[in-house]
Order: sequence, then structure tokens, then C-alpha cells
Amino acid sequence: MSDFVMRSPIDNTVSNKARSHKGLRWQLPLLTAIVAGGVGGFAYFSQETSQASVAPAAPLAAVTVSNPLQRDVDTRLGAIGQFSAVNKVELRAQVGGTLSEIHFEDGQIVKKGDLLFAIDPRPYEIKLAQANAALESAKARYNLATNQLDRVQALLKTGTSTREILDQRVSEQHAAQAAIDDAQSQIRNAQLDLEYTKVRAPFTGRIGARQVSTGGLIAGSRAAASPTTLLATLVSLDPIYLDFDMSEQDYLTFQRQRQKQTGSLDNKVEASLSDETDYGLQGSLNFLDNAVDRSSGTIHTRATFKNPDLFLAPGQFARVRIGLTAPAPALLVPDASVLADQSSHIVLTVSDKNVVVPKPVELGDLRDGLRVVRSGLVATDKVIIDGIPTARPGSVVDPRAEPTKVALNKTVTE
Repeated sequence: MSDFVMRSPIDNTVSNKARSHKGLRWQLPLLTAIVAGGVGGFAYFSQETSQASVAPAAPLAAVTVSNPLQRDVDTRLGAIGQFSAVNKVELRAQVGGTLSEIHFEDGQIVKKGDLLFAIDPRPYEIKLAQANAALESAKARYNLATNQLDRVQALLKTGTSTREILDQRVSEQHAAQAAIDDAQSQIRNAQLDLEYTKVRAPFTGRIGARQVSTGGLIAGSRAAASPTTLLATLVSLDPIYLDFDMSEQDYLTFQRQRQKQTGSLDNKVEASLSDETDYGLQGSLNFLDNAVDRSSGTIHTRATFKNPDLFLAPGQFARVRIGLTAPAPALLVPDASVLADQSSHIVLTVSDKNVVVPKPVELGDLRDGLRVVRSGLVATDKVIIDGIPTARPGSVVDPRAEPTKVALNKTVTE
């Protein structure tokens, strides 16, 4: 007999409800835990947000400020120049021959007229002797022609000679005189050649390295009609030139200021060598070219400097400045506090409310590490000299005042 028992629909319904109540018993605690966790998380994040909203504000950027330094400064133009010799010559022989003597050491200071080279003079002594002999011969012919002329003139008075013979004797005398003149010029020419066998210094200066050696054959020519031998170079050192170029704008400024000057200020030039910080060399402007170079837009200028100790040498570079006006009051700020703004320059200042305010300025040259400000600032402005990267225009900063410092660590408080 089978164990299968038929159940009614009522029994199935009761069984399903029992199972449903069993599931609710374990699902309810789980739902309660989820809700509690959500409430706790919301409370945690709300507390964090509240704490963040009441966090203290960031500190203000600290900057160092200083008033512009007030000084009397003059208007100047600056440039880079190069020294050159007033006199420079290539020593070449004017006569040829064998070099027999050298009378200097390379790089030596030589005086005007000093003997530098000697060429074997014997060939030119022979030429001089020949010229003297030719002169004696010409004088003898002249004496003979003169005597013959005197005799013909005496015979002509007695009628024993003719006018034709007289003219002939006069012509012979003139030819003899011309021979004397030619012989004398040949003597002078031979004497000059003999003199040129000794090459002397044409001026005082420093001689360079010799380009020939004793015993070498020298080619020479007085008219430079043929190639000649370079013996050495000689440059003068005192005084010495300093050549530099002015831009067209500087040239205009110089010319306009020069027209206003009545003294010698516009001709004063100062220079500083590459290892110097001050402008201790004093010179005078002595040349301004007659045209602006079209390719470079500059005009060549030259100044003369005394060089008694022969310290300066041609080819050295130097910084040049030219004073244009007498000293006048001006403001100066550290060069590092000047910022480039495209084609202009600005300086960051701090207002009375500690707000950063940029001000456009017109600049001059550098003085002891400070930049001259021609316009754009007043003496009471607070210029930011340190902390510039953290100072944004329009932002509030914490300014701290310090005196301006110039080059060589000199503090200026005036």
C-alpha cells in the first residue's frame, strides 16, 4: 500500500505561512543592522564636514618691503667697447738684402728712433760710391765745357770763330751741368737706400714677435710696387683709443643732451675693465662717425684714454659710460624687484591695506646693484624686494619692512 497521502489546499497554505514567518525572523535583524550602520555613517561624515568647515584660514604670504632709495644721479649712456692702438704699423723693408742684425726682444717696449733691424749695407755702399764717381766725372766734363766756351767767346770777338761753334759749346756746358745734377740725385738715392738698410722704430710702442731671422733674404720696395717682407708689427700704447658703438636711440639722446651742455661734460667718458666694479678709467670723447651704419643701426664712436703705465693693451674689452647731465634727484630700487611685462617693466608695491599693487615704471641704468627708476614710483611707495613669487597682484600680504641693500653688502638707510 502506498505511503502517498493526499493533502488538501488548506494544508498547503498553512505550510507556506509557516515558512514565511521563519524567513522574517532572520531578515528583520539584518535590516535593523543596515539601517543602524547608515545612520552612524551619516553622523560620522556630518561631523567631519562640520569640522572641516570650521578649520582656520591659511596664513598670509610674507613679503619684505622697502621704500625706494633717494639719491642724486646723473643721466648716462652705457656700452661695451674695445681698446685699439692710436698708431699701428707693419714694419717692412724698403730695400732688399740679407738681414744681418736684430736689435730687440719680442714684445719689448721700443722708443722712437731705436734701431730694430739691419740689412747688409755693402751693396748700397757700392752704389753710393758709384754715384760719387759719376758726380766727379760730370764735374770734370762741366769744367771742360766751360773752358771751351770761354775760348770760343774770346775768338768770336776777334772774328776767328763762328756763332755756330759758340752755340755748340753752350749746349755742351748745359749738358755737363745736367750730368752733375743727375749724379747728385743718384747720390741722394744711394744715400737713401743705404739709410733704409737700418729699420728704426717710427714711434714709441710695443713691438710684436719678429717674423724673420738673421741671415734671411729680405724683399723690399720703397714704392711697394712689388711684394715686401713683413719684419714685425709695432703698436703705440700711450695714449690709447677705446672704440664702441652707440645705438640710434642712444645717439639721439646723446645729441639732444649735448646741445644743452655748454661745458666739457658731454666729452667725458668713463670705462671699467672686465675684472673691475668701478669706473676708474677717465677719458674724453674725440670722434663720432659721420653716418649711422644701415646694417646694424649703430654709429661708431671713439674715446681717448691716457695709458702712462702701459697697462692697457689693444684688443681689451671694457664697459663704457658717458655722463649726459649733472646729478639730479632720482629713486633707486633693487634690480631684482623689477619685473619684465612684455615690452615694459613693473614693480610690485604694497598699499596701506596690505594689498599688492603693480606699478609700471620707466627704468634707467644700474648704480651699485640698484636700478634707477625714472618715473612710476614715489618716495613713499612700499616696494616688494623679497617674496615676489608669493605676491600676486590684488592679494593681501604680510609686509615686513627692511632697509635697501646695495652692492658689496652695503646697507643704505637714508
